[in-house]
Amino acid sequence: MKTGRRQFLLAAGLLPLVRPLRAALGQRVLIVGGGWGGLSAASHLKRLAPELDVLLVDRQPAFTSFALSSRWLVDHGIAAVERQDYAALAAARGYRFLQADVESIERPARVANTSAGRLDYDWLVLAPGIRENYAAWQVDDASAAAELRQRHGGAMVDAADLVSLKQRLAAFKGGDLLMTIPPAPYRCPPAPYERAMLIAWWLKTRKIAGKLVIIDPNPMMSAFRSILLDRFRAQVTYIDHANVRQIDPMRKTVSTDIDDVPFTEALLCPPQEAAGLLWQSGLIRRDDSGRDSAWADQDVLTFRSRADERVYIIGDAAGLVSPLFGYYPKTGHVANRMGAIVAQEIAAASSGRTYPDLLPESVCHVLSNVDPDEQTRIETTYRQRGDDFLMQQVKQLRNPHPEGEDVAWAESMYRDFLRP
Repeated sequence: MKTGRRQFLLAAGLLPLVRPLRAALGQRVLIVGGGWGGLSAASHLKRLAPELDVLLVDRQPAFTSFALSSRWLVDHGIAAVERQDYAALAAARGYRFLQADVESIERPARVANTSAGRLDYDWLVLAPGIRENYAAWQVDDASAAAELRQRHGGAMVDAADLVSLKQRLAAFKGGDLLMTIPPAPYRCPPAPYERAMLIAWWLKTRKIAGKLVIIDPNPMMSAFRSILLDRFRAQVTYIDHANVRQIDPMRKTVSTDIDDVPFTEALLCPPQEAAGLLWQSGLIRRDDSGRDSAWADQDVLTFRSRADERVYIIGDAAGLVSPLFGYYPKTGHVANRMGAIVAQEIAAASSGRTYPDLLPESVCHVLSNVDPDEQTRIETTYRQRGDDFLMQQVKQLRNPHPEGEDVAWAESMYRDFLRP
């Protein structure tokens, strides 16, 4: 460790995190990633097993929520997105926080290598989220991909990017505003369509001489078909079942398997896959032909890695669940529930306590019409059949006269893992 870095850690009171006195601190649970899943795991673990040393590591200094963010981007009834400082939150909840990049995992040694030093662990909870695969668009250079994301990113990886996206939208004065939707599975299935609808409304109400061009490789969600294709047909060009093949940032052109599409400004969202740390750690599921699936390989109920019994994988990086329905929805609510389930698993393993079984669940409030507003509540629940096969049930409930149910839902979730 460099002297300057060591002095910084010492002054900040963080050096014990790097070279801990394990006898004093007890067994350590290292949680990588401070999203809905990682924060839930940390909070529930300290409640269930206060004797454990719970350490949360994230590269950012604060949590920023995606919930309600599309409304905030166009100033539709949301004044700000939720943001909480990790250090203050950790102090209030009883676990510890270290701001650092986790660069690699040495699973046999149970060590994580970070930008702040080596951290050992007894249990590891990986909640690192997703990364975008620009290589699928023939962008293989990491610096070129980073520049594309900075200039034209769709703000689907890191909620901290929402601020710059809002600034780019505010600066848009007209032309072709291109929005690409990733092929499924991707984070928060209805989110791109809700965002597209709100941007179309924003173009119309602000009288911006522009067009929202949507490239979508998936079938459009039925709840948005009428509003995007009929009500906002003057503002929207929708190119369905089209895959982006290549992007030319100099010419500002995207090539699809149908045609070349020029743009003035763009919200680019390439195909998504599990974050790079899971690839480095050898925790990606292989399909029947031996190819990487792009998502993690974990038990469908305990979320324990199939490669390492001391590692749990939660959140959007989680892989295939069922041949019937594929993946758990990659939503904050599901990640929050996964964190609670893993907290019970680790608390039971460390103490011998028993807990009632928990299954994943999700509630998602989506704005499906605007001015006047209408919401759709999407409920996803699970049950095990007598032969232990996991069944999924999805309900969509139309709410023609919303009264802040989406805000109330977010507040109820935040009380579980976020409010100090």
